Formats: sequence, C-alpha cells, structure tokens
Amino acid sequence: MSGPSLRNGSELASAGLIRPEQAADVDAVAARYTVAIPAALAALIDRDDPDDPIARQFVPDSAELETTSTELDDPIGDKVRSPVRGLVHRYPDRVLLMPTMSCPVYCRYCFRRDRVGRAADAPGGEELEAAFAYIEDRPQIVEVILTGGDPLSLSDARLARILRRLDAIPHLLNVRIHTRAPVAVPGRVTEALLAALRVSKPVWMVLHCNHARELSADVAAACGRLTEAGIPLLSQSVLLRGVNDDVDTLSELMRRFVALRIKPYYLHHPDKARGTARFRLPLAEGRRLVDALRGRLSGLCQPTYVVDIPGGHGKAPVAGERASASGDGWLLTDFRGNRHRHDGI
Repeated sequence: MSGPSLRNGSELASAGLIRPEQAADVDAVAARYTVAIPAALAALIDRDDPDDPIARQFVPDSAELETTSTELDDPIGDKVRSPVRGLVHRYPDRVLLMPTMSCPVYCRYCFRRDRVGRAADAPGGEELEAAFAYIEDRPQIVEVILTGGDPLSLSDARLARILRRLDAIPHLLNVRIHTRAPVAVPGRVTEALLAALRVSKPVWMVLHCNHARELSADVAAACGRLTEAGIPLLSQSVLLRGVNDDVDTLSELMRRFVALRIKPYYLHHPDKARGTARFRLPLAEGRRLVDALRGRLSGLCQPTYVVDIPGGHGKAPVAGERASASGDGWLLTDFRGNRHRHDGI
C-alpha cells in the first residue's frame, strides 16, 4: 500500500485529526478495534469541520467502547454460515471467501470490526485449500465473492494465485471482489494488479464508498484504469448518520458513481455491530430518504437499499414488500420466505 497510515492517538493528533488530549481515547479504542487511516483519505478530511463526514467514518471515537443491548459480535451471522474457516455459505449459488482480514483502512462502523486487522482470523494455506475443495465439491456454487478484510490487501502474487485457483473450477461463472482499496489507496491500482486480475472468468469489482468527496481525482483515475482493463465496477455504500443521511448527499454520491462508470448497487442499512449506535438511523427514515431519490435521479443512479437480517438470513430490500413496518418494529422476509422481527434501528 502506498503512503503512511495513521494508527494511534499520537499520529492522529500530529496530523491534526484530533486534539492532543483525545489521543488517550483513540488508543483505548485501538486496543479493542484496529485503527488505520491511509494518507490519501486523511488528506480529504477538513480539520476545521467538527462534523466532517470523512473523519466521522474513519477517526476513532470513544463512543465505540459503548455497546447497546441489541448490538452483536456477529451481526450478520457469518459464524453460523461458515462450514469451513474463511468461507461463508449463506445463499445456495454463491459463497464468500475471506483470504485476509487486513484492510487498508478500518471503518468505524464495520460489521466485522471484532475480526478485521487480526491476522489470527485469516485462514492459513491448508484452510484455504479446504475452502477451495468445498467450492469444487458443490456445483450449485457459481459465484465466489472475495471479501474479508480487503482482498486487495493481499500481494499481487497471492491474489493472482487465488484467482487462478478459482478460475480452474469449471462450474464457477464469475468472481466478485469487494474492496475499499481503490478509494482508500488509489495507488494500489497498478499494472501488476491489473495483470493479477486477468483470468478467463469475469471478475467484477464492488467498491465501498459512502461520500462523493472520497471519489477524488486520484480515485477517478484508478477507477478508469480498472474499467479500461475490462473490470466492471459496482458500488456498495452504507447509509450512515452524519455522513450521507440526506437526499442531496446521497444524490451527489450516486451521480458521481455513474460519472466514473460505477453502477450503484447496494445501499446498506448499518449492521448492529458493537459500538456503532451513533451511525444507525431508523429503517423508516432510511426508506424515506431512498424513496426521495426516485424521480430525482435516473434509474441508472438508483441503489438497492437493503438490511442484512441478523442471524445469517441474508439481505432484505427495505423499499420492497419484503420489509414492512409492524408495531414498534419491522418484519423482514428472507429469500427463503421466512419472516424475522427487526427493531427498526
């Protein structure tokens, strides 16, 4: 990864991202949840704005050490859907493969925040082979989604080995890579990376970005290198209080995606990860915001607003009939037709 990353209270204070007296609070958070802010993202933060939306996503806050009664250490049920280490099989035709738990930047709302940045949680060589064997033995699996952690935290050589291993599985139709790296460290998109991505099966890339200011000129150039190399780009964003929870900000973000040839894909409701209450807004409020995009933006700019049902039951679109208000909460219907209660926050 190019450029230094800020990883503790002293470094954040020296960079002007926090006051010196806040350094101890940052270090207390870092003792529980990994901290790293690359130089490219730190440069986007307005030091004079106490409500800066970029800082809110990445600068630690002591509120992260407060856990509510409804927050979970495994909010989307990765563990209960993991038949082998490093692999999650939630839907019949696709699996998540997590070859690393490292990221170039650690988002303060991350739903895997108890695990990312902890090397012990990444699968070893034999465990990764067991995951490949699991996929090979199940012809109903036609798509593998590389996630983590961030797959682009891997070296080009290791990423290439994984992609070529998957490319050799006959029943796979495509591979998807979920990443923040081209946004967090746009210099990561090199000719060597593009060469690693060249396999016979289609490789799609889903970029995580929540605010149009993250899509700088350097990021635009990185995205251009990917699209020119034949990598289709989609977006996934999280609806975050204090970051993008208004119609104008969401509209600007979705239009910026399309201008960079990135198709808006998912807008996630925040998961119930521990210490993330400050980011969550009611489902009803999120639904109103997304409804307001309809007509304001072309269909090309419309993401699908989803909530991951706690317990590993998959995503439910909030704007459709699979999510409905019920009493003081919501009823969410999973892809199998089963209904689950959600408190609506």
